[in-house]
Amino acid sequence: MIAMIEGTVIEKNENEALLMTAGGVGYRVMCSVNTLSLLPAAGDSCRLHTYLNVREDAMELFGFSSKDEKDMFKRLISVSGIGAKSALSVLGSMPLSDLRLAILTGDAAALSRAPGIGKKTAQRISLELKDKLTQDALSFGGEVVDTVMPADPAGADPVSEAILALQSLGYTPQEAANALKGVKGQADTADGLIKLALRHMAQNG
Repeated sequence: MIAMIEGTVIEKNENEALLMTAGGVGYRVMCSVNTLSLLPAAGDSCRLHTYLNVREDAMELFGFSSKDEKDMFKRLISVSGIGAKSALSVLGSMPLSDLRLAILTGDAAALSRAPGIGKKTAQRISLELKDKLTQDALSFGGEVVDTVMPADPAGADPVSEAILALQSLGYTPQEAANALKGVKGQADTADGLIKLALRHMAQNG
């Protein structure tokens, strides 16, 4: 599998870029609007994380500006009824941190703003992915918490764990702390605090 590609930008349009590698091979890479906006001008070099999508009638190479964007793409295509091009459309509809927030808070209106994504499809994206994204955040946070918290899970501070999880979703420590302050006392677990904090930020954003 082609996991990464580095080359010179030959051309780019509204949904793809052509990169020429050092070996003299040109790759046509489909990208989100967000990734295309970050690519340099023609003649300059760049590096993209990639995903090779193999179908019965074609092989398509998708490029991403970051590993986080690639991981979200893979999450999106795991949703029933979401193909690679639809996933790319969703990725390009908003910043990655806003997309995570929309999924986690069930904001179907925001998700359905992506071209080709209706309300029912948006609801399905949130339904199938929000628990996975929450667990990803908790797992990320847990690895850090374990290095500074007692070995006994009962001794871990759910607020500290929630702050680390929110940081892993792209929020600053101050944003995470302010959001948790707004939902203080409303939940006893990190999972509950994260969901309440995300909802609080969505309502007050």
